Amino acid sequence: MGRLFITPREINFINDLAKEVVKDVAGQKIYYFPISEVKSKVHTLYEEAIDKIFDDPIEIECFVKYEEPSTKTDRFGSEKYYTVTAYIQSRDLLDKGIEILEGDFFSYGSVFFEVITSPGTNVIFGQIEHGQYITITGKQSRRSNFITKVFGPTSEQYNDDDAVQETFVQQRGFEKNRLGETADRRELQENGVLEKPITGPKEVSKKGDDTSVGSSFYGDD
Repeated sequence: MGRLFITPREINFINDLAKEVVKDVAGQKIYYFPISEVKSKVHTLYEEAIDKIFDDPIEIECFVKYEEPSTKTDRFGSEKYYTVTAYIQSRDLLDKGIEILEGDFFSYGSVFFEVITSPGTNVIFGQIEHGQYITITGKQSRRSNFITKVFGPTSEQYNDDDAVQETFVQQRGFEKNRLGETADRRELQENGVLEKPITGPKEVSKKGDDTSVGSSFYGDD
């Protein structure tokens, strides 16, 4: 599609739609652990860090796809290893100043993964400077390689407070929602093309369920 028809306004519209689906509808997320180049001690000769120090985890909304697990067998028995693919909105990473690098770690559920590939992808209508999503591939990490607190949701088989996510709050371009800071930006709102939703971020939670039995969409009350 030519640049005559796909202008910066259309690019912003496409990115805002992608953010809306990821942040206001899907509700999937990973916790990303970037390696701290300042805190990690790098060998002067090999320029590698044996013991890597990680910064605080960053919550990133995305789409996550589980791959078929592989099974490895050794003298101690068999063990399954998982691989996931995460699709992260490119403009959202730029807005938050996040760079995804190979060798970093992230968690999804109760499993930790190492980023083994982090290519850019999904160029918008052939305009090479505009990407819609980046795709990262994570391979399950051994517990000896990376140990930290597990952030939910994880599984309903656990009894931790955050094992099952019962509340999902939209962002809709607001800097804050009921859960705190979002760092969410919608270009069309900032450029004055669209106004912020007058009803604010909506949520799915027990707050809107009079019976307190399940969850429902919490609206105008």
